[in-house]
Amino acid sequence: MGELEYLNTVWYLAVNHFARVTAWAHGFMAAYAHFVGLGVLALLLLAAWWLSRYRPDPDREVAKVLWAAGGTVVAWAIAHYILKPVVAERRPYIRLHGVEVLLTKTNGFSFPSGHATIAGAVIVGLWISRHAIIAALSTVAGIFLAFGRVYVGMHYPGDVLAGLVFGGLFVGALAPLDIRWLASIDRLIRTKTPLAFLVKGERDAKVRTRTA
Repeated sequence: MGELEYLNTVWYLAVNHFARVTAWAHGFMAAYAHFVGLGVLALLLLAAWWLSRYRPDPDREVAKVLWAAGGTVVAWAIAHYILKPVVAERRPYIRLHGVEVLLTKTNGFSFPSGHATIAGAVIVGLWISRHAIIAALSTVAGIFLAFGRVYVGMHYPGDVLAGLVFGGLFVGALAPLDIRWLASIDRLIRTKTPLAFLVKGERDAKVRTRTA
């Protein structure tokens, strides 16, 4: 066993021991690590989109949030369909016997964590969108989701760290290019379609009416 693999196992077992002695939290942690945490991140993205519609230059501001969401989907797809099969790391409970696992066991690969990839991508995307409070909340929610995937026994710590880093780097590195063309699409939607409300908030429309 290599040194990194050894440390990964030691950290996993330490968190697993913590899970064993906190049985009172199992229900919440299982739900949060499975779907609730993803729902929280989705709601934060939705809130950021809603608020971006009322900012100056809403085309670009909404584009930032669209990239946070769309880039997250692409990062997850790459992690799930390319990185996991290439690395082919088995789930920790397959190699380590007698550990606490709070979710249904699967035979799928473990590295990187898809949930953590989503968390990292959303966190970075929301910081790029400059919604400080929402981004801070997403950071707490996302890191807690990553920890939760280890707590419930589904991933090694290295799996979630890799997911956070990969998701964040992917969204951050491609943001300048993708935000530019998404802003162009938003501009077309706002000026050429009846769906302008998706890009520009009604408050601005009312201001224009009073000043016309």
